[in-house]
Amino acid sequence: MRDTEREREREAERQAEGEAGSRQGARRGTPSQVSRITPWAEGGAKPGSLFLTYEILALKKSLTLDTQVVEREKMKSYIYLQTVSLDKRENYGITYQARKELHKAVRNLLATSAKILRGPFADTFSTVDVEDHECAVWLLLRKSQSGDRAARLQAVQEMSETHHWQDYQYRIIAQACDLRTLIGLARSKESDLRFFLPPPPLPSLKEDSSIEEELRQLLASLPQTELDECIQYFTSLALSESSQSLAAQKGGLWCFGGNGLPYAESFGEVPSATVEMFCLEALVKHSEISTHCDKIEANGGLQLLQRLYQLHKDCPKVQRNIMRIIGNMALNEHLHSTIVRSGWVSILAEAMKSQRIMEASHAARTLANLDRETMQEKYQDGVYVLHPQYRTSQPIKADVLFIHGLMGAAFKTWRQQDTEQVLTEKILEDEGRYTTCWPKTWLARDCPALRIISVEGCCGLRSIAFRSNELLRKLRAAGVGDRPVIWVSHSMGGLLVKKMLLEASKKPEMSAVINNTRGIIFYSVPHHGSHLAEYSVNIRYLLFPSLEVKELSKDSPALKTLQDDFLEFAKDKNFQVLNFVETLPTYIGSMIKLHVVPVESADLGIGDLIPVDVDHLNICKPKKKDAFLYQRTLQFICETLSINLRRLKSIKHLY
Repeated sequence: MRDTEREREREAERQAEGEAGSRQGARRGTPSQVSRITPWAEGGAKPGSLFLTYEILALKKSLTLDTQVVEREKMKSYIYLQTVSLDKRENYGITYQARKELHKAVRNLLATSAKILRGPFADTFSTVDVEDHECAVWLLLRKSQSGDRAARLQAVQEMSETHHWQDYQYRIIAQACDLRTLIGLARSKESDLRFFLPPPPLPSLKEDSSIEEELRQLLASLPQTELDECIQYFTSLALSESSQSLAAQKGGLWCFGGNGLPYAESFGEVPSATVEMFCLEALVKHSEISTHCDKIEANGGLQLLQRLYQLHKDCPKVQRNIMRIIGNMALNEHLHSTIVRSGWVSILAEAMKSQRIMEASHAARTLANLDRETMQEKYQDGVYVLHPQYRTSQPIKADVLFIHGLMGAAFKTWRQQDTEQVLTEKILEDEGRYTTCWPKTWLARDCPALRIISVEGCCGLRSIAFRSNELLRKLRAAGVGDRPVIWVSHSMGGLLVKKMLLEASKKPEMSAVINNTRGIIFYSVPHHGSHLAEYSVNIRYLLFPSLEVKELSKDSPALKTLQDDFLEFAKDKNFQVLNFVETLPTYIGSMIKLHVVPVESADLGIGDLIPVDVDHLNICKPKKKDAFLYQRTLQFICETLSINLRRLKSIKHLY
């Protein structure tokens, strides 16, 4: 009897112990507790045990950890701080001394990185757990914000040359680096694009509004008074076209006293992209004025232009004009932080790596204007550095400037001569077979110590006298004159070079440009006039709509004065000169054949005069790299600069 009672008591104790264990297992969900409860539940000791078992197993499954996630978390860049025990008995002995020495060594190594992390190492801590693969990231970040400029530059270079990091390590740099470091990475050739965070989300467009309308409102918000004639022309054209297009979209224009419906309907045919181009061209001109840049930024122009840039990925011309605006705004240092925060640096860094020379060059100009760490020069609108476009340790010994002529451009004038074999896009992308800008590809490779600049002509509404002063001012801001200079010009670009040098000789602040000019190359420059001026007025202005065309006639007093003054000036300064001239007529369309610059007109009076069997358009476009036209140009540049280098060496020996 007693044995039976004793067995019942033991069974009751086991049952109570099992219920307590089940409650504890539900709270903690540990495998050991589940293993104790499960056999008891399976024994059927209680009717609700099956449900309890199901709940416990479900809880166990929900608490199972994904070990892959744990391993990934281990790679993340965290610094773990372990709390010190309050038991003073643990602070004695070898363990205490070893921990103390370890803390001291780690603190000495990482103390200066407090500047990066805003002082997390400044407070007392017990241990710092930093993985080996993390140290390089934080040490480079610390170094990039050093007070030593050389150390900062080296840190950026080391970052750009690192290609074995994990994604999150690049993101650490992107989130923690300062403006100076970010721009330096964008201007480093080997930089990984993961260094750059994507642009922040753009604000939504206003209700019942379009990009075209907001672009027009941005343009209309800028000052419209006290503008020069060029800006006035582009602004009035843009506002007129955009207002007509918008009115047509909203129901047409109605004129009182007559039927304006057909007139209004005609405006609906104006493409939206065309109106946007008019507005962008006007904004380019406005962005040359510092106060207008402030207005553009204050009115949300950076975000609006970014939206337009993303929408027109298939329209390089729209994107180039947007880049021009951002590049002009970057001339104002107080806007740099705003430009960076708006996300433009990541867009520019990607554009820098483009295979399209024009896209990369526009991005390079903007980033150079943002980079005040390594650049003193500022590149204003129309002045493009073809080489070097990235930061480089190569010392620059001289400048070579390319000035195009009428109807030309900073890039297309200097492309390789077109042939039937290079009409496909695939060949256009192969610089070994074809180049869209031989100064950037061929000359930069043959003479890496040169800074190569190509200039876009000013507004065609301007006279040659105005344009020469405007361009001279821009080139001086870009540092032209600080080192030896060689000028390369085509057609009327040569007249512009002559006028610039004569104007510079009259201004003391421009004396460096004259003193450092070493040589000039003229490609079919009409020193004594052109047959172009002999054609009727209508055809002349149809082909070349520019104010200075009328000065090309052989009896033009202005042209004769320019030639006589420059010839005497060039002889006095002992400029080295090389002249090329076309011998074939130029075909314009299917009906007009014109010998633009005859041999006698291309003769400056000094330097070699070399006739070449090409037309006026191709006189500055070599067929291939080993063609005579390019090789003779290269020879002249090298020989002229070698003379200058020998002069510098002889001057040093005198002292």
